[in-house]
Amino acid sequence: MPAFPEIQKIKYEGPQSKNPLAFRWYNEGEVVEGKTMKEQLRFAVVYWHTFRGTGSDPFGSATMVRPWDDGSDSVENAQRRARVAFEFIEKVGAPFYAFHDRDVAPEGKTVAESNKNFDAVEKVLKEEQQRTGIKLLWGTANMFSHPRYMHGAATTCNADVFA
Repeated sequence: MPAFPEIQKIKYEGPQSKNPLAFRWYNEGEVVEGKTMKEQLRFAVVYWHTFRGTGSDPFGSATMVRPWDDGSDSVENAQRRARVAFEFIEKVGAPFYAFHDRDVAPEGKTVAESNKNFDAVEKVLKEEQQRTGIKLLWGTANMFSHPRYMHGAATTCNADVFA
């Protein structure tokens, strides 16, 4: 079930457009210096800001409302979030996305459980990439949020963290 059923793919309508969901200056087909704007400006949607950030700051609580997100740290919620992310990315026309491992899949109690969680979500990401043609610009490990990384990840004195 779509998360944004009333929203169509965002299109270029020109600078005179009054449509709040239209590109006014970015015309992906316009040629600039021998290349289209789409070739020149290779946009990516970053998962942590767009689908994991809460909108909070030091002066207030979370402000983002995401009806598809049940607030749990379950694999099922992560898979649903991935499908919504691709719907969004497809509608804005971005050719790429990027993520940290913990952005897309919940951390488990063990490395094996974390890997199992990631594998389950990765299947959905792969299906969505194949369906849409959207490509992964980069995926990497989040080695800064958890307190275990207080001495770094590859530079830590703790052998378990380093491993």
